[in-house]
Amino acid sequence: MAEANATRGSRAARPLSPHLQIYKMPINMTMSIVHRITGGALYVGTVLVACVLVATASGADTFASVTGLLGTWPGLIVLVGYTWALLHHLVGGIRHFIWDTGRGYEHATIDLLCWGSLAVSIALTLAIWGYVLLSAGGLDV
Repeated sequence: MAEANATRGSRAARPLSPHLQIYKMPINMTMSIVHRITGGALYVGTVLVACVLVATASGADTFASVTGLLGTWPGLIVLVGYTWALLHHLVGGIRHFIWDTGRGYEHATIDLLCWGSLAVSIALTLAIWGYVLLSAGGLDV
């Protein structure tokens, strides 16, 4: 006890805690946070899907007003964001399934799977919306 009190008065050499100026967040931590955020965003998107389904059942005028709202630039941004969140959460779930089998725990493989899930989710989102825009003949916003 005497030694502990004696060192309190002097500055003992203790390890420094990493902070944002020193610590670089690894990609697997970033993807874990993004996976949780996209999971939360899917709640909002599911309410949006339910609104479209209710509007469909409510009649042509209600459906036209809801789809007209979603056809604006802010509506399209929300739809593209929902598409990306859905796909990113799906691909992240596949990544976690691979880890659940006991494979892919090498540091290089973890980084590859994390960067790959980000790239695949973005590529699939662009492919889906590219197809939608090409089949619809472009944007009429």
